[in-house]
Amino acid sequence: MATTAPVLPAFEIDEARLSRELAELATMTSVEPSAVGTAVTRVVFTSDDHTARAWLKGLADEEGFSVRADAVGNTFFRWEGADPKLAAIASGSHVDAIPHAGMYDGTVGVLGGLEAMRALKAAGLKPLRSIELVLLTSEEPTRFGIGCLGSRLIAGVLDAARADSLPDLMPKAEVGATLATVRAEAGFCGPLESCRLEAGHYAGWVELHIEQGPLLEREGMPLGIVTSIAAPAGYRFTIEGVGGHAGALLMPDRRDALCAASEVILSIERHTLAANAASGTNDTVATVGTCDVHPGAVNSVPSRVTLQLDIRDTDPERRESVMQSVRADIDGISERRAVTIKEEFVNADAPATSGAGIVQAIEEACAAEKIVAKKMVSRAYHDSSFMARIAPVAMIFIPSRNGVSHRPDEYSSPESIALGTRILALTLAKLASA
Repeated sequence: MATTAPVLPAFEIDEARLSRELAELATMTSVEPSAVGTAVTRVVFTSDDHTARAWLKGLADEEGFSVRADAVGNTFFRWEGADPKLAAIASGSHVDAIPHAGMYDGTVGVLGGLEAMRALKAAGLKPLRSIELVLLTSEEPTRFGIGCLGSRLIAGVLDAARADSLPDLMPKAEVGATLATVRAEAGFCGPLESCRLEAGHYAGWVELHIEQGPLLEREGMPLGIVTSIAAPAGYRFTIEGVGGHAGALLMPDRRDALCAASEVILSIERHTLAANAASGTNDTVATVGTCDVHPGAVNSVPSRVTLQLDIRDTDPERRESVMQSVRADIDGISERRAVTIKEEFVNADAPATSGAGIVQAIEEACAAEKIVAKKMVSRAYHDSSFMARIAPVAMIFIPSRNGVSHRPDEYSSPESIALGTRILALTLAKLASA
C-alpha cells in the first residue's frame, strides 16, 4: 500500500496514564500475589476476563469509539475515518494470560493501541481511513487447548464446527462443556462462521508487543521491527516398551521406554542444532515440553512414555527436514532397543512474513523520531501470524528485561512502552492517511 507523508499535529503519549492503566488491568486476576513481580492469571471467559473486557469497553466509550464484538468475543474499537468505505488500518493484541503469568504480554498491545488512538484524536488528527483496535479472544491455549483462537477464526483457518466442539479444559469445567457452551454463557452468540473477515478487510495491521526474548536488551536496541514470525508444528510420540520390577528385571532383558525416549529427545536437539549450523541462523527451535511416564514409580521400569514436541521455524521446509532426520533416528532407536515408537501429528501452522509497506511505515516512523530499530524474527507466536492471512502485517517489539515472559517478573519499562506506543501512533497515522 502506497503511503504519503501526512501532516501530523503534535501529539503526546501519556506515559503516566498508560502505566496506570496497565497496573489497573493487572489487578483483574484471581492469582495470589508474587514476591518477584506482578502475577496475573486471566483465562478467557472467566470473571476476570469479563471484568477486563467491560473495563476496556468503558475506556473506549469515553473516547467516543464505537464498539462491537463477534461470536467468539473478538472486540473491535473503531475510530471512524473520513472515508468509512476504505479498508481500515488496525492494531491489537490480547489480554488473556496463562496461569501465574506477567502483566505485559498482550496487554501492552491493547492498551498501547488504545493510547495511540486517544493521543492522535486528542491532537486533532482526522484520519482518512478508519483506525480499529482489536481485542482478540484467547491468544493463549489455556482454556481450549489451541492458541490464537480468535484470530484463527477471523482468518478462516479454523473450522467453525471443530472450534465449537473444543472441550473446556478448566479444572472445574462442567462435564461436556465446550467452546460453544462457554461462549454462549459469556454472551457471545451466533455462528462462528460470522467471525471470518475477508482478505483485504484491513489495509494494514500493526501489533505492538513485548519481545519476550533477550535480543533487544542484550544489543541495547530501543525497538524491534518484526520481519517474519516463526510458526510451530506439534507432534506426539508414544514409546512402548516392557516394564517390570526395578530389581528383578535384569539389564540385558530391558526394553526401557524412558531410555528410548531420552534418545528421541536428544535426537531432536541434535538435528535442530545442526539445522541452525547449516543455515547460519538460530531460527529453528524445538522443545519437548512434556514427558508422561507410565507407571511412574521409582521402583518400576517404564513401560510407556508419551512426549510432546513443539518445533518452530520461519522456514517450514527446514522444519520438516529436521523431522525427517529425527524419524530416521527413531527407526534405529526402535530396532536397537526393541521398542515401538508411534508418531502422531498434532498441528502445523505456516510462518508469516511481514508486509513490506507496513515495515517501511514503521521504519519511517522510527526515522522521524531518530530511533534506530532492529529488524528481527519473532520466534514467539502471535495473533499477527493469522491476521497476515487477511492483511499486510508487521509488529513493533519493545525490550523485555532479561528476556523474561509468561512469569510474574516479566517487565518492560514505562519509557519503552511509551516509545513503542509513540511509534505505533505515528505508523497508524501514516497508514491511515493513504
